[in-house]
Amino acid sequence: MATYVLTGGATGIGAATKHKLWGAGHTVITVDIKEADYVADLGDASARAEVIDAIKRDHPALDGIITCAGVGSDFPDAAKILAINFFGSQALIAGLSGSVIAGGRIVAISSNSAPMCTNDSLVQAMLSLDETEAAVQAATSNGHECYAGSKQAIARWMRQVAPEYAKRGIAFNAIAPGYIETPMTAAIANDATYGEAIKQFVESIPIGRPGQPNDIANLITFLLSPDAAFVAGSLIYCDGAHDAMMRPEGLF
Repeated sequence: MATYVLTGGATGIGAATKHKLWGAGHTVITVDIKEADYVADLGDASARAEVIDAIKRDHPALDGIITCAGVGSDFPDAAKILAINFFGSQALIAGLSGSVIAGGRIVAISSNSAPMCTNDSLVQAMLSLDETEAAVQAATSNGHECYAGSKQAIARWMRQVAPEYAKRGIAFNAIAPGYIETPMTAAIANDATYGEAIKQFVESIPIGRPGQPNDIANLITFLLSPDAAFVAGSLIYCDGAHDAMMRPEGLF
C-alpha cells in the first residue's frame, strides 16, 4: 500500500480523493486549515515552511503528493488567492519532492479557468517564485484574474519541472477541473457578484451537468495508479467538454 500527502482533504475534491484512497487501503497524510493530520495555512509562507519540515521529518519516504487545497475567486484577499492556490502548492511539491520515491506520482489541481487569465505579469511573478511581486500585481487585479492566474501558473510550472521529475522516476501531472459542486463553488454561486454568471456558466456545460468531486477523484486515482505510468507532464481537462466548447482551437 502507498503513502500520499494530500492538501485540502477536509472538503470537496480533496475529501473525495482521501476517501477513495482510504478505501483502497492507502495511507493519506492530510494538510489543511482544519480536520487534518497537519493543520496549517498554506497561504502563509512561514506556516508552509514549518509543515514541509514536519512532514519531511515524520515521513521520509512518500509514494506521492496531491495538492487540492485552494480558494475561489470570491476570496476577499486577492494576494492570498495566489499565496494559497499557487505558492502553497508549489512550495509543498518542491519541498517534499525529494521524499517521493522512484515510481512515485504528483498530481496538482489547476482549472479550466486557467486560460482565462490574460495578465502575464501576474503569472510571471508567480513563475518567478516572487511572492512579493505577485502580491503587488494582485493589488491592481481582481479575484477572477487572480484565481485564473494562480491556476495557469500551477499548470505552467508543472510543465516546466515535469521533465526533471520524470528523470527521477516521478510522474507529475495536473488536472484542470471545470465547474465542480463543492463548498467552495457553492459559496461563489451564492455570491451576489458572481452568482448569475455562475448559473449561466453551469448551464452551458456541454455534457449537461456540473461536475462532482468524485469525477476528479477518479481521475486522480487513475494518475496515481500503475496504469498511468507513461503519463507525465500533462495538463488533463476534466470539465464535461466545457473548455473544448469555449476554445475549440486551444491546445493548452
